[in-house]
Amino acid sequence: MIESQILMTRTTLFSFTALTATLSLATPIWAQTSSQNLDSITDEIIVTGSPFNRSVDEAITGVSVLSGDELADRLAGTIGETLKSEPGVSSTFFGAGASRPILRGQGGDRVRVLTNGIGSIDASSASPDHAVAAEPAQAERIEVLRGASLLRYGSSGAGGVVNVIDGRIPDTLPEDGTDGAIRFGVSSVDEGREIAASVNQAFGNLVLHLDGTFKETEDYDIPGFAESQAFRDAEEAEHEEEHEDEDHDEDEHHDEEEHEEAFGTLENSATETKSITGGLSYVGDNGFFGVSIHRFESDYGVPGGHEHGEVDDHEDEDHEDEDHEDEDHDEHDHEAEEGDVTIGLKQTRIDVNGRANVDGFFEAVQVFGGYADYEHTEFEGPGVIGTVFANEGFELRGEVIQREQNGWRGAYGVQMRQREFSAVGEEAFVAPTKTKQYGFYSFQEKQIGDLHLEGAVRYERTDQIVTESGAGVRFNAFSASAGGDLHLTDALRFGGTVFRTERAPTTEELFSNGPHLATSQFELGDDSLGLETATGVEAAIRHREAGHFVTLNLFYTDYDDYVFEQATGLEEDGLDVFQFTAEDAKFHGFELQGGLDVAQFGAFDIKADSLVEYVRAKTDSGNLPRIPPLSILTGVEAESDRLSLRAELDYSAEQNKVSVNEIPTEDYALTNFFVTWKPDLGEQPIRVSIALLNAFDVEARQHTSFLKDLVPLQGRNIRFSVGTRF
Repeated sequence: MIESQILMTRTTLFSFTALTATLSLATPIWAQTSSQNLDSITDEIIVTGSPFNRSVDEAITGVSVLSGDELADRLAGTIGETLKSEPGVSSTFFGAGASRPILRGQGGDRVRVLTNGIGSIDASSASPDHAVAAEPAQAERIEVLRGASLLRYGSSGAGGVVNVIDGRIPDTLPEDGTDGAIRFGVSSVDEGREIAASVNQAFGNLVLHLDGTFKETEDYDIPGFAESQAFRDAEEAEHEEEHEDEDHDEDEHHDEEEHEEAFGTLENSATETKSITGGLSYVGDNGFFGVSIHRFESDYGVPGGHEHGEVDDHEDEDHEDEDHEDEDHDEHDHEAEEGDVTIGLKQTRIDVNGRANVDGFFEAVQVFGGYADYEHTEFEGPGVIGTVFANEGFELRGEVIQREQNGWRGAYGVQMRQREFSAVGEEAFVAPTKTKQYGFYSFQEKQIGDLHLEGAVRYERTDQIVTESGAGVRFNAFSASAGGDLHLTDALRFGGTVFRTERAPTTEELFSNGPHLATSQFELGDDSLGLETATGVEAAIRHREAGHFVTLNLFYTDYDDYVFEQATGLEEDGLDVFQFTAEDAKFHGFELQGGLDVAQFGAFDIKADSLVEYVRAKTDSGNLPRIPPLSILTGVEAESDRLSLRAELDYSAEQNKVSVNEIPTEDYALTNFFVTWKPDLGEQPIRVSIALLNAFDVEARQHTSFLKDLVPLQGRNIRFSVGTRF
C-alpha cells in the first residue's frame, strides 16, 4: 500500500510538473496579454527591511509579501502554517495550535517574529509547543525577509524576520471616514469555524481602530495512523529487545496497543483562539502617533510528545526500583487519569507607534514600542496545572531618518529590549531569568546610476541574569552587512550582500537543566557558551519582462560556534539527555521562483508558477536535526475579473540526511484546488472562496517538526470562506 502511494505521488508530481513546464514554454506573445498581475506582485512595497520603503523587486535579500487574495487563500490557524508555502519557509508544526516559522532551516531565536515591527514578546522561541502570540487572521499583510543582514531588528535573527502588519495603529485617515472588513470561514477536516472583523472610524484627525477574532476547531482528521510506520517499527523492535525474556504487564500492553491503533483522527488537537484589539491614532499633515491595546487568548491541545515523555519516565522508574512497584503503579495510574496535555495561553499587549516629519538634516523621527504581559499554563488534565510559563517584557526602538546628503540617505536607531521569564512546575527546565538588551545601529544607502549600494552596522549588549542567584553573563556583539543591486539591463538585475553577525546565546541555551516533555528530552544548558558568529553571502538574480519573471536566491553561511542541542547518549528520568553545545556549522541553499502569464482564453488569463527550494546544514560532527528537505510548489491558475481557479501540487522530498536519534522522513505530494468568486453586487466587494486541500488524503509528515512521527499533517479538507471590505 505504501509503495503504491509513493508511486502515485511521484506519477502525479511528474504529470503536474510537466503540465506546468509545458504552459511555461508557451509563446511569450500570449504572455504579454496579462502582465499587470505579475507587475503588482513585484512592485509591492515592503516596510520591514530598510527604513526606506522599497519594492519587492528592489530588495537585495530574499523577500516575500503575503497580502490580499493570496493571504486569504493561505490563511491558517497559526503564523507558521500560513507562511509555509512562501519561499524558504517551513514551520515547527506542533499540531494545530502551535506552529512557528522556520526560515532556511533556522528557527527559534534565529527567526524574529514581529507584530508591526516589534517582537511578539511571548515564549514561542523557547519551545515548539508554545504558540506565537500573533493573529494571522487580522493581518493586512505579512512580510518575510530571509537572511541575516536585517540589523534593524537585532543581531539574533540569523535566519530572517517575519513581520505581521495588522493596522491596529492607523497611520492614515480612512477614505470617507470609515473602512473595515469582515470574514467568516468554516473547514471540514476539524469542524472549524472562524469569524474576524475590523473597523477604522475617523473623528476629525483621530482614528479609532477596533478588531476581533474568534476561531474554534475540533480534533482534526488524518489519513491513517497517528504514528508513522517507521516509528511504530522502531518502537516495536525496541520493545522486543528490552522485554524479550520478561512477562508484560497486561494493562500496560493493552494501553500500548490502544495507543498504536489511534487512526483517522488526531486526538487532543482541538483549538480555541480569540482576540480583541482597540487602537487610537492622531493623523496629521506631518505624521501620526497612536497607541493600541490587544488581548490574545488561545487554548489548544498538545498531541503526541508529552504523553511519551511521561510514560517513558514511569517505565524507567519501574525498572530502576522494583521494591516500589506498587507506588510506581499508583503514580502511573494517576498520570493516566490526568488525561491529555493542553495549553491555556493569555497575553495582554500595549503598543505605540509614531512618525513626525521634520525639517533640517533629518527628515523624520520614528518610534516603535511594545509591552506585553504573557502567561501560559500547561494542564495535565481538566484543572490539573503542570507548569506555568510567564514572560513580561517590553521593546522600544527609536529612529531618525537622515535626509539625502551628497547622494547618501541613512537612518540611525537605538533599541531596548527586556524580558523577565519564569517557568514553575513539572516542566520548569529553565530557571527564572531576566534578559536586558541594548542595541545601536546605522543604515546607509546610495544610488550611483544603475547601481544601488547599502550597508548597516550594529552594536548590541545583552545581559542574561538568573533571577534567584543574581549570577549572569554579559555579551557584546558587533554585526555588519553590505550589499548592492545592479541593473544589468531593463529586464535583468543582480544583487548581493555579505554579512558578519554575532548572536548572544539565549536563556534556554545557557541555563536549561531539566526535563522538557514537549520534545521528550532532558535538556542541559551551558553557561560557558560564547557568541555565535555567522559570516555569509547571498546573491540574487532577477529577470522580469512583460508577463513573466524568474528569481534565484543563493545563500551560504559559515558559523563559528553554532549553538545546538546534541544527543549525549545518556538518559535521565527516562528521557534522552541533550546538551546545548557549540560547533562550527555551514548552511547553504537556494530558492528558485518563477511566474508566467501563459495565455488569454476568453475572459480568463491563464498563468503558471513554480517554486523550488533547498537547504543543507551540517556541523563538523554531522547533520543538524530537523532541516527541511528539497521542496517544490507548482501551480496553474485561470483568472478573470470575477472568478479565479487554481490547482497546485506541493511536493516535499524524502529527508534522509538526518542527525543522531532522528528518523528519516518519507516524501509526499499534496494536491490543492482553490476557487474564488467575486460576485457583482454593486460597490460592495464580496469574496467567496472554496478550497480543497490535500485532495487525495495523502499521509504527510513534516520533517522540521519534533512530532513528525507522532503527528501527521491534516487530511483532506474542504474550506469555505466569505468576506467583504467596506
